[in-house]
Amino acid sequence: MTSKRRAYFAWVVVCVVWGTTYLAIRIALESIPPLLMAAMRWIAAGSILLAALKIRGEQLPGRRAWPALAILGILLLGLGNGAVVWAEQTVASGLTAVLVATVPFWMVGIEAIVERRARRNDQVPAQSTSSGDGSSRLVCHMIGLMIGFAGIVMLVWPELRTDENRHGFLVGFVSTQIACVGWAVGSSYARHRGRNEAESENVLATAAYEMLFGGLALLLVSAFLREPARLAFTLRTSLALGHLIIFGAIAGFTAYAYALKHLSVATVSLYAYINPVIAVVLGALVLGEPFGVRMAVAAAVVFTGVALVRD
Repeated sequence: MTSKRRAYFAWVVVCVVWGTTYLAIRIALESIPPLLMAAMRWIAAGSILLAALKIRGEQLPGRRAWPALAILGILLLGLGNGAVVWAEQTVASGLTAVLVATVPFWMVGIEAIVERRARRNDQVPAQSTSSGDGSSRLVCHMIGLMIGFAGIVMLVWPELRTDENRHGFLVGFVSTQIACVGWAVGSSYARHRGRNEAESENVLATAAYEMLFGGLALLLVSAFLREPARLAFTLRTSLALGHLIIFGAIAGFTAYAYALKHLSVATVSLYAYINPVIAVVLGALVLGEPFGVRMAVAAAVVFTGVALVRD
């Protein structure tokens, strides 16, 4: 029970903290190239975490674990975060968060495929005394996901209809869906790897290595695109990058890793419904974006979906 409560607390941290990162990314992009900014964020965060763990004398993952952690870093951060940052070049921060809200569909669908293959490999009988409960639970999950996404659509439907930058929006949409796929595959792999291979690993240590591997992958692509030549800092973008490193990366990603280890993928994926609500509110407060009754009703619909998809 203790670990379960901690996992739910970690999930709340993810919901709140990552909801603020969309605005921070948008601000950081004012002077820092996208992939280079993402690389700096994750390399700095991973290095800070790794240094702290070494000072505390914590055991770090051995070389045998590095390939798996590299895969996780590339999927979760290289694709999952890098594509989001790329999208925010042409899509508003709040709208980007809304588009990323499709991640629960990808996560639940990919997890279902993985579970089905695992049962087939283990030759588990199809019938079970609890099959009825499992079916009803799946139906409830799907209804909750659909209701939650309906609330997300309500948030931005007018903006989608009047958006003038069609090409930029299309690029941003494709980028967010690439991010969702990378995040969903990485999350499923992380959960099953945690079950079968790495139950005893330090969550902070594995997160630090994933940050470093993901950041290095982003840095390689950034160098190929010659982004470092366009690097510049202002006080505003520096503060935004600092927020992304300390809160978005160190606090948020480690909390996500812990929650994913102790909660179902369907439950953890609900952060993607909470983030857009926070992102839209911040957009209204900081950027002067409109906020009215429609958005309040949409937020209520989102939380209804959250209530239906739970353990």
